[in-house]
Amino acid sequence: MLDIAIIWEWLAFAVRWLHVVTAIAWIGSSFYFIALDLGLRKSPHLPAGAFGEEWQVHGGGFYHIQKYLVAPENMPEHLTWFKWESYATWLSGAALLMIVYWVGGELYLIDPEKADLALWQGILISAASLSIGWLVYDFLCKSPLGEHPTALMILLFILLVAMGWGYDQIFTGRATLLHLGAFTATIMTANVFFIIIPNQKIVVADLKAGRTPDARYGKIAKLRSMHNNYLTLPVVFLMLSNHYPLAFASQYNWVIAALVFLMGVTIRHYFNTKHAGGKAPMWTWLATAILFIFIIHLSMLPMWKDGSYEASETRPLTATEQVFASAPGFDEIRSIVPGRCAMCHAREPVYEGIHWAPKGVVLETDADIVRAAREIYLQSGVTNAMPPANVSYMEEDERRKIVEWYRAAREKAPFGVAVR
Repeated sequence: MLDIAIIWEWLAFAVRWLHVVTAIAWIGSSFYFIALDLGLRKSPHLPAGAFGEEWQVHGGGFYHIQKYLVAPENMPEHLTWFKWESYATWLSGAALLMIVYWVGGELYLIDPEKADLALWQGILISAASLSIGWLVYDFLCKSPLGEHPTALMILLFILLVAMGWGYDQIFTGRATLLHLGAFTATIMTANVFFIIIPNQKIVVADLKAGRTPDARYGKIAKLRSMHNNYLTLPVVFLMLSNHYPLAFASQYNWVIAALVFLMGVTIRHYFNTKHAGGKAPMWTWLATAILFIFIIHLSMLPMWKDGSYEASETRPLTATEQVFASAPGFDEIRSIVPGRCAMCHAREPVYEGIHWAPKGVVLETDADIVRAAREIYLQSGVTNAMPPANVSYMEEDERRKIVEWYRAAREKAPFGVAVR
Protein backbone atom coordinates (compact mmCIF):
# COMPACT_ATOMS: atom_id res chain seq x y z
CA MET A 1 0.00 0.00 0.00
CA LEU A 2 1.31 3.42 -1.00
CA ASP A 3 1.55 5.47 2.21
CA ILE A 4 1.55 9.13 1.22
CA ALA A 5 2.33 10.32 4.76
CA ILE A 6 5.49 8.22 4.96
CA ILE A 7 6.61 9.15 1.44
CA TRP A 8 5.97 12.82 2.23
CA GLU A 9 8.01 12.56 5.43
CA TRP A 10 10.95 11.03 3.54
CA LEU A 11 10.65 13.75 0.91
CA ALA A 12 10.86 16.36 3.68
CA PHE A 13 13.91 14.57 5.08
CA ALA A 14 15.63 14.50 1.68
CA VAL A 15 15.00 18.22 1.11
CA ARG A 16 16.15 19.05 4.66
CA TRP A 17 19.33 17.00 4.13
CA LEU A 18 20.03 18.83 0.88
CA HIS A 19 19.39 22.15 2.60
CA VAL A 20 21.81 21.37 5.43
CA VAL A 21 24.57 20.15 3.10
CA THR A 22 24.35 23.13 0.75
CA ALA A 23 24.16 25.54 3.71
CA ILE A 24 27.34 24.06 5.14
CA ALA A 25 29.05 24.57 1.77
CA TRP A 26 27.81 28.16 1.51
CA ILE A 27 28.65 29.15 5.08
CA GLY A 28 32.03 27.44 4.87
CA SER A 29 33.06 29.26 1.70
CA SER A 30 31.71 32.58 3.06
CA PHE A 31 33.66 32.31 6.31
CA TYR A 32 36.77 31.18 4.48
CA PHE A 33 36.84 34.05 1.99
CA ILE A 34 36.07 36.70 4.61
CA ALA A 35 38.95 35.39 6.74
CA LEU A 36 41.19 35.20 3.66
CA ASP A 37 40.32 38.72 2.56
CA LEU A 38 41.00 40.16 6.00
CA GLY A 39 44.26 38.24 6.33
CA LEU A 40 45.88 39.41 3.08
CA ARG A 41 49.38 40.84 3.47
CA LYS A 42 51.31 43.31 1.36
CA SER A 43 54.51 42.14 -0.26
CA PRO A 44 57.15 43.90 -2.40
CA HIS A 45 57.07 40.99 -4.84
CA LEU A 46 53.39 41.17 -5.73
CA PRO A 47 52.56 41.30 -9.44
CA ALA A 48 51.04 44.44 -10.96
CA GLY A 49 47.48 45.02 -9.79
CA ALA A 50 47.67 42.60 -6.87
CA PHE A 51 46.39 43.93 -3.54
CA GLY A 52 47.79 41.32 -1.19
CA GLU A 53 48.72 37.69 -0.72
CA GLU A 54 48.34 34.88 1.78
CA TRP A 55 50.27 31.68 2.33
CA GLN A 56 48.25 28.81 3.80
CA VAL A 57 48.89 25.19 4.65
CA HIS A 58 46.23 22.50 4.57
CA GLY A 59 45.96 18.82 3.78
CA GLY A 60 49.70 18.33 3.50
CA GLY A 61 50.25 21.07 0.97
CA PHE A 62 50.97 24.81 0.73
CA TYR A 63 48.75 27.33 -1.02
CA HIS A 64 49.84 30.74 -2.29
CA ILE A 65 46.83 33.01 -2.84
CA GLN A 66 46.88 36.50 -4.35
CA LYS A 67 43.98 38.94 -4.59
CA TYR A 68 43.37 41.58 -7.26
CA LEU A 69 41.05 44.43 -6.29
CA VAL A 70 39.89 44.76 -9.87
CA ALA A 71 41.38 41.96 -11.99
CA PRO A 72 44.71 40.70 -13.32
CA GLU A 73 46.07 42.05 -16.58
CA ASN A 74 45.11 38.86 -18.37
CA MET A 75 42.16 36.61 -17.65
CA PRO A 76 43.10 33.09 -16.54
CA GLU A 77 41.87 30.14 -18.61
CA HIS A 78 40.04 28.65 -15.64
CA LEU A 79 37.89 30.72 -13.27
CA THR A 80 35.89 29.22 -10.39
CA TRP A 81 32.63 30.97 -9.44
CA PHE A 82 31.24 30.61 -5.94
CA LYS A 83 27.51 30.97 -6.38
CA TRP A 84 25.74 27.61 -6.57
CA GLU A 85 26.19 26.98 -2.84
CA SER A 86 24.06 30.05 -2.13
CA TYR A 87 21.46 29.34 -4.79
CA ALA A 88 21.04 25.69 -3.80
CA THR A 89 20.72 26.61 -0.13
CA TRP A 90 17.95 29.11 -0.80
CA LEU A 91 16.07 26.90 -3.27
CA SER A 92 16.16 23.86 -0.97
CA GLY A 93 15.18 26.05 1.99
CA ALA A 94 12.24 27.48 0.07
CA ALA A 95 11.12 23.95 -0.84
CA LEU A 96 11.40 22.87 2.80
CA LEU A 97 9.37 25.88 3.95
CA MET A 98 6.62 24.92 1.49
CA ILE A 99 6.62 21.29 2.67
CA VAL A 100 6.53 22.04 6.40
CA TYR A 101 4.79 25.40 6.73
CA TRP A 102 2.53 25.56 3.69
CA VAL A 103 1.37 21.99 3.27
CA GLY A 104 1.45 21.53 7.05
CA GLY A 105 0.16 25.04 7.66
CA GLU A 106 -2.93 24.08 9.66
CA LEU A 107 -0.68 22.91 12.47
CA TYR A 108 2.52 24.93 12.09
CA LEU A 109 1.85 28.20 10.25
CA ILE A 110 -1.05 30.29 11.53
CA ASP A 111 -1.82 30.93 15.17
CA PRO A 112 -5.64 31.29 15.36
CA GLU A 113 -5.35 33.27 18.59
CA LYS A 114 -3.33 35.95 16.82
CA ALA A 115 -5.00 36.16 13.41
CA ASP A 116 -8.27 34.84 12.00
CA LEU A 117 -6.88 33.90 8.61
CA ALA A 118 -7.54 31.11 6.16
CA LEU A 119 -4.59 28.88 5.34
CA TRP A 120 -4.28 30.29 1.83
CA GLN A 121 -4.03 33.80 3.29
CA GLY A 122 -1.23 32.73 5.61
CA ILE A 123 0.63 31.11 2.71
CA LEU A 124 0.23 34.28 0.63
CA ILE A 125 1.66 36.41 3.47
CA SER A 126 4.49 33.91 3.91
CA ALA A 127 5.46 34.03 0.24
CA ALA A 128 5.04 37.79 -0.28
CA SER A 129 6.92 38.79 2.86
CA LEU A 130 10.17 37.13 1.79
CA SER A 131 10.66 39.57 -1.05
CA ILE A 132 9.94 42.71 0.99
CA GLY A 133 13.20 42.62 2.92
CA TRP A 134 15.34 42.44 -0.18
CA LEU A 135 13.52 45.31 -1.92
CA VAL A 136 13.84 47.63 1.10
CA TYR A 137 17.42 46.60 1.87
CA ASP A 138 18.53 46.97 -1.75
CA PHE A 139 16.93 50.41 -1.93
CA LEU A 140 18.83 51.49 1.20
CA CYS A 141 22.13 50.12 -0.12
CA LYS A 142 21.73 52.04 -3.40
CA SER A 143 20.78 55.25 -1.59
CA PRO A 144 23.37 57.69 -0.17
CA LEU A 145 23.34 55.48 2.95
CA GLY A 146 25.39 53.02 0.96
CA GLU A 147 28.39 55.23 1.71
CA HIS A 148 27.77 54.88 5.46
CA PRO A 149 28.05 51.16 6.29
CA THR A 150 27.41 51.52 10.03
CA ALA A 151 24.16 53.47 9.57
CA LEU A 152 23.11 50.99 6.92
CA MET A 153 23.66 48.05 9.26
CA ILE A 154 21.62 49.76 11.99
CA LEU A 155 18.70 50.29 9.62
CA LEU A 156 18.95 46.66 8.48
CA PHE A 157 18.78 45.56 12.11
CA ILE A 158 15.67 47.72 12.65
CA LEU A 159 14.09 46.15 9.55
CA LEU A 160 14.77 42.64 10.83
CA VAL A 161 13.35 43.41 14.29
CA ALA A 162 10.24 44.94 12.72
CA MET A 163 9.70 41.88 10.54
CA GLY A 164 10.15 39.56 13.53
CA TRP A 165 7.47 41.48 15.42
CA GLY A 166 5.21 41.47 12.37
CA TYR A 167 5.51 37.73 11.84
CA ASP A 168 4.68 37.16 15.51
CA GLN A 169 1.37 38.98 15.06
CA ILE A 170 0.20 36.30 12.64
CA PHE A 171 2.22 33.12 12.78
CA THR A 172 2.95 30.52 15.42
CA GLY A 173 6.17 31.08 17.37
CA ARG A 174 7.86 28.30 15.44
CA ALA A 175 6.84 29.80 12.09
CA THR A 176 7.82 33.29 13.26
CA LEU A 177 11.48 32.47 13.83
CA LEU A 178 11.70 30.22 10.78
CA HIS A 179 10.25 32.92 8.52
CA LEU A 180 12.56 35.55 9.97
CA GLY A 181 15.45 33.23 9.10
CA ALA A 182 14.09 32.74 5.58
CA PHE A 183 13.56 36.50 5.26
CA THR A 184 17.22 37.12 6.16
CA ALA A 185 18.49 34.29 3.99
CA THR A 186 16.57 35.73 1.04
CA ILE A 187 18.44 39.02 1.46
CA MET A 188 21.73 37.13 1.57
CA THR A 189 21.07 35.02 -1.53
CA ALA A 190 19.66 37.99 -3.43
CA ASN A 191 22.91 39.81 -2.64
CA VAL A 192 24.77 37.02 -4.39
CA PHE A 193 22.34 36.65 -7.31
CA PHE A 194 21.55 40.31 -8.06
CA ILE A 195 24.70 42.14 -6.96
CA ILE A 196 27.85 40.13 -6.25
CA ILE A 197 27.87 37.75 -9.23
CA PRO A 198 26.58 40.30 -11.81
CA ASN A 199 29.22 42.82 -10.71
CA GLN A 200 31.93 40.22 -11.09
CA LYS A 201 30.61 39.32 -14.54
CA ILE A 202 30.80 42.99 -15.57
CA VAL A 203 34.46 43.05 -14.57
CA VAL A 204 35.17 39.84 -16.51
CA ALA A 205 33.35 41.18 -19.60
CA ASP A 206 35.36 44.42 -19.48
CA LEU A 207 38.61 42.47 -19.32
CA LYS A 208 37.67 40.29 -22.26
CA ALA A 209 36.71 43.38 -24.25
CA GLY A 210 40.01 45.09 -23.44
CA ARG A 211 38.40 47.76 -21.25
CA THR A 212 39.68 48.84 -17.84
CA PRO A 213 37.25 47.49 -15.21
CA ASP A 214 35.61 49.92 -12.83
CA ALA A 215 36.81 49.28 -9.27
CA ARG A 216 33.48 50.38 -7.76
CA TYR A 217 31.84 47.09 -8.80
CA GLY A 218 34.22 45.17 -6.60
CA LYS A 219 33.68 47.64 -3.75
CA ILE A 220 29.89 47.19 -3.89
CA ALA A 221 30.19 43.40 -4.02
CA LYS A 222 32.55 43.40 -1.04
CA LEU A 223 30.08 45.47 1.05
CA ARG A 224 27.22 43.03 0.34
CA SER A 225 29.49 40.08 1.08
CA MET A 226 30.41 41.59 4.46
CA HIS A 227 26.71 42.06 5.28
CA ASN A 228 26.15 38.39 4.50
CA ASN A 229 29.02 37.52 6.80
CA TYR A 230 27.42 39.27 9.79
CA LEU A 231 24.00 37.74 9.09
CA THR A 232 25.16 34.14 8.80
CA LEU A 233 25.25 33.09 12.47
CA PRO A 234 21.77 34.48 13.30
CA VAL A 235 20.33 32.67 10.27
CA VAL A 236 21.79 29.37 11.49
CA PHE A 237 20.19 29.94 14.91
CA LEU A 238 16.81 30.78 13.38
CA MET A 239 16.86 27.72 11.13
CA LEU A 240 17.53 25.46 14.13
CA SER A 241 15.13 27.23 16.47
CA ASN A 242 12.20 24.91 15.73
CA HIS A 243 13.94 22.32 17.92
CA TYR A 244 13.88 24.62 20.94
CA PRO A 245 10.50 25.75 22.37
CA LEU A 246 12.33 27.99 24.83
CA ALA A 247 13.29 30.12 21.83
CA PHE A 248 10.13 30.08 19.71
CA ALA A 249 7.25 29.26 22.08
CA SER A 250 7.46 32.57 23.90
CA GLN A 251 5.64 35.86 23.50
CA TYR A 252 9.13 37.39 23.43
CA ASN A 253 10.42 35.23 20.56
CA TRP A 254 10.92 38.25 18.28
CA VAL A 255 12.93 39.99 21.01
CA ILE A 256 15.04 36.85 21.44
CA ALA A 257 15.66 36.85 17.69
CA ALA A 258 16.72 40.51 17.81
CA LEU A 259 19.26 39.74 20.54
CA VAL A 260 20.57 36.79 18.51
CA PHE A 261 21.26 39.17 15.61
CA LEU A 262 23.32 41.31 17.99
CA MET A 263 25.18 38.21 19.19
CA GLY A 264 26.00 37.42 15.57
CA VAL A 265 27.54 40.88 15.20
CA THR A 266 29.68 40.60 18.35
CA ILE A 267 30.96 37.13 17.48
CA ARG A 268 31.78 37.97 13.86
CA HIS A 269 33.40 41.27 14.93
CA TYR A 270 35.81 39.31 17.14
CA PHE A 271 36.84 36.89 14.40
CA ASN A 272 36.94 39.51 11.64
CA THR A 273 39.22 41.72 13.75
CA LYS A 274 41.41 38.74 14.62
CA HIS A 275 41.70 37.63 10.99
CA ALA A 276 42.61 41.18 9.98
CA GLY A 277 45.65 40.97 12.23
CA GLY A 278 44.38 43.41 14.83
CA LYS A 279 44.13 42.91 18.57
CA ALA A 280 41.27 40.53 19.24
CA PRO A 281 38.52 42.49 21.06
CA MET A 282 37.83 40.28 24.09
CA TRP A 283 34.95 42.53 25.19
CA THR A 284 32.85 40.99 22.44
CA TRP A 285 32.66 37.70 24.34
CA LEU A 286 31.47 39.48 27.47
CA ALA A 287 28.85 41.30 25.42
CA THR A 288 27.78 38.00 23.82
CA ALA A 289 27.47 36.32 27.23
CA ILE A 290 25.36 39.18 28.59
CA LEU A 291 23.05 39.01 25.57
CA PHE A 292 22.72 35.25 26.00
CA ILE A 293 21.90 35.56 29.70
CA PHE A 294 19.20 38.08 28.83
CA ILE A 295 17.79 35.62 26.28
CA ILE A 296 17.64 32.94 28.98
CA HIS A 297 15.80 35.39 31.24
CA LEU A 298 13.24 36.16 28.53
CA SER A 299 12.64 32.45 27.94
CA MET A 300 11.77 31.96 31.61
CA LEU A 301 9.04 34.59 31.59
CA PRO A 302 5.44 33.33 31.13
CA MET A 303 5.43 31.34 27.92
CA TRP A 304 1.77 31.46 27.16
CA LYS A 305 -0.61 34.36 27.42
CA ASP A 306 -3.57 33.77 29.72
CA GLY A 307 -6.27 31.87 27.91
CA SER A 308 -4.25 31.28 24.75
CA TYR A 309 -4.92 27.56 24.61
CA GLU A 310 -8.57 28.04 25.35
CA ALA A 311 -8.83 30.68 22.62
CA SER A 312 -7.31 28.28 20.09
CA GLU A 313 -9.96 25.70 20.98
CA THR A 314 -12.67 28.02 19.66
CA ARG A 315 -11.40 27.72 16.10
CA PRO A 316 -13.71 25.45 14.06
CA LEU A 317 -12.22 22.24 12.75
CA THR A 318 -11.16 22.26 9.13
CA ALA A 319 -12.61 19.75 6.68
CA THR A 320 -9.49 17.61 7.03
CA GLU A 321 -9.66 17.66 10.82
CA GLN A 322 -13.35 16.72 10.73
CA VAL A 323 -12.44 13.63 8.71
CA PHE A 324 -10.13 12.44 11.49
CA ALA A 325 -12.68 13.26 14.20
CA SER A 326 -15.33 11.13 12.50
CA ALA A 327 -13.09 8.29 11.34
CA PRO A 328 -13.62 4.75 12.72
CA GLY A 329 -11.50 4.13 15.81
CA PHE A 330 -11.36 7.72 17.03
CA ASP A 331 -13.22 6.84 20.23
CA GLU A 332 -10.26 4.65 21.20
CA ILE A 333 -7.67 7.16 20.03
CA ARG A 334 -9.19 9.89 22.21
CA SER A 335 -8.32 7.79 25.25
CA ILE A 336 -4.98 6.36 24.05
CA VAL A 337 -3.28 9.61 23.08
CA PRO A 338 -4.09 11.74 26.16
CA GLY A 339 -3.26 8.79 28.41
CA ARG A 340 0.12 8.07 26.84
CA CYS A 341 1.18 11.53 25.64
CA ALA A 342 -0.50 14.28 27.64
CA MET A 343 1.77 14.07 30.67
CA CYS A 344 4.22 16.04 28.49
CA HIS A 345 2.06 17.37 25.66
CA ALA A 346 -0.25 19.33 27.93
CA ARG A 347 -1.11 22.89 28.77
CA GLU A 348 0.47 22.23 32.16
CA PRO A 349 2.80 19.20 31.80
CA VAL A 350 3.10 16.96 34.84
CA TYR A 351 6.10 14.88 33.75
CA GLU A 352 9.15 15.78 35.82
CA GLY A 353 11.56 18.06 33.98
CA ILE A 354 9.04 19.03 31.28
CA HIS A 355 7.88 22.60 31.80
CA TRP A 356 6.26 23.28 28.42
CA ALA A 357 4.68 21.09 25.78
CA PRO A 358 7.50 19.89 23.48
CA LYS A 359 7.52 21.94 20.27
CA GLY A 360 4.30 23.56 21.48
CA VAL A 361 2.23 20.46 20.55
CA VAL A 362 -0.65 19.85 22.98
CA LEU A 363 -2.57 16.55 22.94
CA GLU A 364 -5.30 16.80 25.56
CA THR A 365 -8.59 17.39 23.75
CA ASP A 366 -10.26 15.94 20.68
CA ALA A 367 -9.41 19.09 18.74
CA ASP A 368 -5.75 18.81 19.79
CA ILE A 369 -5.58 15.22 18.58
CA VAL A 370 -7.14 15.69 15.13
CA ARG A 371 -5.00 18.76 14.46
CA ALA A 372 -1.87 16.70 15.12
CA ALA A 373 -3.15 13.50 13.48
CA ARG A 374 -0.32 13.14 10.97
CA GLU A 375 2.39 13.70 13.60
CA ILE A 376 0.75 11.20 15.95
CA TYR A 377 0.59 8.67 13.13
CA LEU A 378 4.26 9.10 12.18
CA GLN A 379 5.71 9.49 15.68
CA SER A 380 3.66 6.89 17.58
CA GLY A 381 2.03 4.73 14.91
CA VAL A 382 4.42 3.68 12.16
CA THR A 383 7.44 4.41 14.39
CA ASN A 384 8.07 4.26 18.12
CA ALA A 385 9.74 7.69 18.33
CA MET A 386 7.10 8.81 20.81
CA PRO A 387 6.81 8.51 23.73
CA PRO A 388 10.62 8.80 24.15
CA ALA A 389 12.02 5.50 25.43
CA ASN A 390 8.33 4.52 25.71
CA VAL A 391 8.24 6.07 29.19
CA SER A 392 4.45 5.85 29.29
CA TYR A 393 4.45 2.20 28.16
CA MET A 394 2.44 2.57 24.96
CA GLU A 395 1.55 -0.94 23.82
CA GLU A 396 1.95 -2.31 20.31
CA ASP A 397 -1.80 -2.81 20.09
CA GLU A 398 -2.30 0.89 20.79
CA ARG A 399 0.19 1.83 18.09
CA ARG A 400 -1.67 -0.46 15.68
CA LYS A 401 -4.96 1.28 16.49
CA ILE A 402 -3.37 4.67 15.74
CA VAL A 403 -2.28 3.38 12.33
CA GLU A 404 -5.71 1.91 11.59
CA TRP A 405 -7.47 5.12 12.62
CA TYR A 406 -5.25 7.34 10.47
CA ARG A 407 -5.50 5.11 7.40
CA ALA A 408 -9.26 4.73 7.82
CA ALA A 409 -9.58 8.52 7.82
CA ARG A 410 -7.48 8.75 4.68
CA GLU A 411 -9.59 6.12 2.90
CA LYS A 412 -12.90 7.71 3.89
CA ALA A 413 -11.92 11.30 3.13
CA PRO A 414 -14.44 12.90 0.76
CA PHE A 415 -13.33 13.90 -2.71
CA GLY A 416 -11.48 17.20 -2.61
CA VAL A 417 -10.38 16.89 1.05
CA ALA A 418 -6.63 16.35 1.23
CA VAL A 419 -5.44 13.87 3.86
CA ARG A 420 -1.76 13.07 3.58
